[in-house]
Amino acid sequence: MLRNDPAQYDGLADQWWEPAGGFAMLHWLAAARAQRVPPATRPGAVLVDLACGGGLMAPHVDRLGYRHVGVDLGLAGLQVARDHGVAPIRGTVLAVPLADGCADVVLAGEVLEHVEDDGQVIAECARLLKPGGTLVIDAIARTRLADVIAVRIAERMPGGPPPGIHDPALFVDRTRLLATADRVGLDLRLVGIRPSVRDLVAWRRGRREGVRMREIALTTVLFAGYGTRR
Repeated sequence: MLRNDPAQYDGLADQWWEPAGGFAMLHWLAAARAQRVPPATRPGAVLVDLACGGGLMAPHVDRLGYRHVGVDLGLAGLQVARDHGVAPIRGTVLAVPLADGCADVVLAGEVLEHVEDDGQVIAECARLLKPGGTLVIDAIARTRLADVIAVRIAERMPGGPPPGIHDPALFVDRTRLLATADRVGLDLRLVGIRPSVRDLVAWRRGRREGVRMREIALTTVLFAGYGTRR
C-alpha cells in the first residue's frame, strides 16, 4: 500500500461533509480547534486554514467572525470548501502564496504529519501571522505508541482515518517542533488530545452526531499546539 498518497483525498472528496464518513474524526478535530480560536476583534479579520481540505472549519470560522481563507493542494477538496464559504487558494503549505503578516489566526490541523519538512510549515505559520496572532495546530507524534494506535489500530476502526492515509515516517518530532517554533518567533505549548471514549461509544451506536476531543497530559500519540506570534 502506498502511504500518505494525496490522491486519496481526491478519491474521498464526496465524504468530506459526511459525519460518519472517512473523515469523521476530522469533524471532531475541527470543533476542538475552534475552541482555541478567539472571536475576531475587528471587521475583516483573516483566518488562514492550511491544508483546509473540504473546509470543515467553515461553520466555526463563520461563527467566530473571520474571513476564512483555505490553502490546499487538492483541487477537489478546495471545490468542496468553496461551496461552504471558504475563499480557496491552491498551493503548498511549504510556501504559502500569501503575504507576510496577512493573518490574525493560522490553523495547521492534520498537516504536519503529511509533509517531509514540518519545520518549514511552522516557519510559514509564523510568517503569515501578525504579531500577537493565534496559531492552532494538531498532529501525530513520532513515537512507537503513535504508530500502533494511529495506524495499526485507528485505521481499522469506524471513524478512524482511511487506511494508508498516514506514513509513520512523517510523524512529528515534538522536541524539534518546539525548537523550530521558538526560533521563528512563536510561543507554542503542546497538549495531548484524544476522543472521548463515552462519546465514541455513543457515536458508534448512532446516539451522537460527533465526538468531543479531550485534553490529556501525554502528547505521545495525538497532540495539539496553541500559541501566538511574538
